[in-house]
Amino acid sequence: MCGIAGIIANNARNYQEEIQKMTDSMMHRGPDSSHYEFYDNAALGHRRLSIIDLSDNGKQPMFSYTKKECIVLNGEIYGYQDIKKNYAEYPYHGGSDTEVILAMYQRKQENLIHDLPGMFAFALWDDEKQELFCARDRFGEKPFYYAIGNNNEFIFASEIKAILASGLIAPKVNTDALSHYLQYGYVSSYQSIYSNIFTLPPAHQLIWKEGKVTVTRYYSLPAKDRVLSLSDAKEEFMYLLKNAVKKQLIADVEVGSFLSGGLDSSSIVALVDEFLPQQTTISFGYDHKDSELKFAKEIADKYNTNHREVHEQKGDLAESLLKISPYLDEPFADTSYLPHYEICKNARKSLTVALSGDVGDELFGGYHFYTVENKLKNHFSYKNIIARFGLKLYQKARQTSFVTQQNLKFASILDFHLNFVRNDFSKEERNRLGLMSDYKQDYSFTPDPDSLNDIMRVDLEHYVPGNMMVKSDRMAMANSLEVRTPFLDLDFAEFCIQLPEHLKVTDDNDKIILREAMGPYWTETIRKRHKQGFGMSVKSWFSEDNIMKLSDDLLKNKDQKIFNYIDFNAAQKFLVHDNKHWNLLQLALWAHNNQSVL
Repeated sequence: MCGIAGIIANNARNYQEEIQKMTDSMMHRGPDSSHYEFYDNAALGHRRLSIIDLSDNGKQPMFSYTKKECIVLNGEIYGYQDIKKNYAEYPYHGGSDTEVILAMYQRKQENLIHDLPGMFAFALWDDEKQELFCARDRFGEKPFYYAIGNNNEFIFASEIKAILASGLIAPKVNTDALSHYLQYGYVSSYQSIYSNIFTLPPAHQLIWKEGKVTVTRYYSLPAKDRVLSLSDAKEEFMYLLKNAVKKQLIADVEVGSFLSGGLDSSSIVALVDEFLPQQTTISFGYDHKDSELKFAKEIADKYNTNHREVHEQKGDLAESLLKISPYLDEPFADTSYLPHYEICKNARKSLTVALSGDVGDELFGGYHFYTVENKLKNHFSYKNIIARFGLKLYQKARQTSFVTQQNLKFASILDFHLNFVRNDFSKEERNRLGLMSDYKQDYSFTPDPDSLNDIMRVDLEHYVPGNMMVKSDRMAMANSLEVRTPFLDLDFAEFCIQLPEHLKVTDDNDKIILREAMGPYWTETIRKRHKQGFGMSVKSWFSEDNIMKLSDDLLKNKDQKIFNYIDFNAAQKFLVHDNKHWNLLQLALWAHNNQSVL
């Protein structure tokens, strides 16, 4: 896990100062060392967090044995030892997973990407071809940003702040991305908050050659569901998940686990127990009646882990926001980034790598709204013109159920999902704020508007890389911690994506396949649990004086940078201590953090 950076330009050795500024800005991503390598037309930089092959043999930028190629990699290639055996002809210099990509490139060139598992963002310079080959992993676990500089330089890095640190570009705010942020609380993984700084989307590769940039998709989610019995599904589920966990435990440092006490993290901890004699588990909890700490302790006791609890510190919340939010580089409204930072900070005291139970909800159907959407689809009025007409007349006289109301309001469960679930500002509200654009992200498949599985696929390509993986990467890397996500192992994730809906969600239950397969590994209390959010309510935070002072400073002053992009008077009407207010506060905080470049 590291930070990568590069500048492709004529006389690249003249950019030594710029490449150093770029890597220095990402010191948190790789505190162990910093290195640079130069060709005539390529400058590559790297910040290292040592995980595999801690010796100098694992340092980057890394040359191939011919010295004609050089790579910088951020991430981990799971199962790289087995891949290495298939490329035994390559004269390896060390034992790192990075060198395996160089070996694959010698034989397959850019086609290596189809056989490369793991979480990664990398750039490989081929000096003979005068070509840069870049790629990002399938689910967007690792970031990759790029831009064209003032003198036509091609600039890339793991974080936006590194591109800005180069001084080679003056950023311009992207109003499409602003609108998307206000709607969902995060920037799409197909955009950045700046119109002239780009993100390489998940599952895409990029080739720079002779000043031309070509971006193409190399992977699409499996679009068809399988037909599978519960017993067969359980057997395959367990085999693939155990294999995923085993592969992600490979490191030359200790690997621990986050443990919330929910079904997903409890499952990871239970399976790690089969491969390690002792494991460290870390839990974060708020000191209130709904704290999950007691559930986490049950699992920790069952598996006799070296368990550590991180308790909420009653500090200055505004001060925490000002300290932590700059790591995000873009506006980000997910309230759980604050506790996520704290658990990563405490994990780093004894660990360099931690496993996470993230993305289980999207793969197994764990969110409450999936159950609601299942009820919407099964309701007698769903897409029934006659029933809908009658209910519209009926509800003028009588109160109808939530399911009925939503069926009348939205054309399909996909329409409901995209325009109601996790939405802050509606299109009309964004228009009032002065943002008329309505950006819609592309997908690798054509969603069936009536398919619950396709809604989960949409979340895997929209919410997971845009929100969840951003939070995981930035908060972990802010603390020089590597976080791995076993549920996103390619073989396991593809299996879960294709499971039939009834093995995930019914009107009465969620995560059916996980409960059936992993139930015996949990305690009785855990078996009865359903999804619980990670974090306190926004309303309780707005009751704190320091947050209200920060809000007033940033949102009630017309001279704040945020009001270069949204209407001041319209914004005042949304400051009512709810999610919309929090969304605007985070946008204002981003503008404040970046006022020197805006």
